[in-house]
Amino acid sequence: MHHHPFVIVISGKGGTGKTTLSSLLIRSLVETGEKPVLAVDADPNANLHEALGVSVSETLGSMREEAFTRKIPPGMNRHDYVRFRFRQALVEAEGFDLIAMGRPEGSGCYCFANDLLSECMTELEREYRFIVIDTEAGMEHISRGTIGKPDMLLIVSDPGARGLRTILRIQEIATQLGLEPAKIHIVFNKYKTGTAPVDIGNETPVAILPYDPEVEAADLAATPVSQIPPHSPARIVVWELAEKIRSLAKEHTSS
Repeated sequence: MHHHPFVIVISGKGGTGKTTLSSLLIRSLVETGEKPVLAVDADPNANLHEALGVSVSETLGSMREEAFTRKIPPGMNRHDYVRFRFRQALVEAEGFDLIAMGRPEGSGCYCFANDLLSECMTELEREYRFIVIDTEAGMEHISRGTIGKPDMLLIVSDPGARGLRTILRIQEIATQLGLEPAKIHIVFNKYKTGTAPVDIGNETPVAILPYDPEVEAADLAATPVSQIPPHSPARIVVWELAEKIRSLAKEHTSS
């Protein structure tokens, strides 16, 4: 049976904890038996692999376009070669796989890496129940159509004014790109007492991650944040969020 995976895109201003949320969400989904999950690190500044405790040897950004025209081994067509190279860059781990976009070399643009990603996303779809994409602060991957239209867009923000204004901007871009408002959700992170006085409408956040000393400790010790203890506040909240997402995904498949 061909099922489409449930695609979750995580966006927000840099430094608000997108990678922390992505890695904890992947961990929670895997632990609830929804495996394999595909993790896509689409933010050149993110370190999703570190947060998940795996190492990446090759990124899509480091693949050169000319190799795909000139260096294709005999007996392989370009499409087979793309799949073969993509598989080489795919990191397989316990319960999840990871692909990293990385940075384009030199002054290159992302067009080629984006093309590789979109070409392979359709190939890979059959295998994953969930795809979690940690994106950069802009909405480039959605606006270029690289990742199609996600089933859910999570906009992460700390309670500060700049983060909240970024929420508004991302909401606006996402809606202009045709994403239904019902699929756009806000997640607050590093939450202590309240939010800055920026009007973000009356939408209730789908999750509020409290400030969590365990996350900070993992950061400082450079240990994988996804491996913070199960009882820590952020883990508990993300586990609950994963449960919400799983039930949404079930409705999504049955509809």
